[in-house]
Amino acid sequence: TVKHEEQTGAAEPEPAKKPAKEKRSIKKIALITAEEFEVVPAYLKGRLACDQINTVIEEINKAIVGKYKIMHRPLKSMSFAARNLYDRFIQEETKDTKGEFFIVEADIKEFTQLKMDKRFHSILSILRHCHRVRQVRGSKLVRYIIC
Repeated sequence: TVKHEEQTGAAEPEPAKKPAKEKRSIKKIALITAEEFEVVPAYLKGRLACDQINTVIEEINKAIVGKYKIMHRPLKSMSFAARNLYDRFIQEETKDTKGEFFIVEADIKEFTQLKMDKRFHSILSILRHCHRVRQVRGSKLVRYIIC
């Protein structure tokens, strides 16, 4: 009876269920508050308003989400166009941007309707001033890392 109790007493632990695949959160740029906008120097602001900057931030966030949705998808489930984009994203990555969320102007053109004009570049300099993005230059590309 002792052997029988040992066999039944030591119940085998149930195999652990596979943990649900953890969602990878994509880092986005936070919107500019009115207080932060007041602190930005006048030479950077020009004639821009806070809501104009925030609409551009929302568009950039759409581009970031579009890019990193492609980056996080398995290669086998990608179409030919998505795979070409994925290859370009991998080529743009450097040791400075490894593990960081970043975007280049080509990504913004790909995923949004924004124009790359002087106004857009002045908004990017305001975002750099407010520590929303960081700029890394190299290999003929300007990468904007999300802070």
